[in-house]
Amino acid sequence: MSTNSLKEIRESFMISKTELARKANISSITLTRIEQGKPSRMATKRKILLALGLKISEKNKVFH
Repeated sequence: MSTNSLKEIRESFMISKTELARKANISSITLTRIEQGKPSRMATKRKILLALGLKISEKNKVFH
């Protein structure tokens, strides 16, 4: 499983898992799985980055 900083970044922005999932138009279960380091599609990662207000070029800050 790959590691990522999604949970830490989400918490630093003080956004709940439910709120981020709603903004990214994904399920909370999917967000939980990604935070646990399970694989996800590129399109899903893109939705999360945009929902966090990050640029696509900043993907390495979240997904390693």
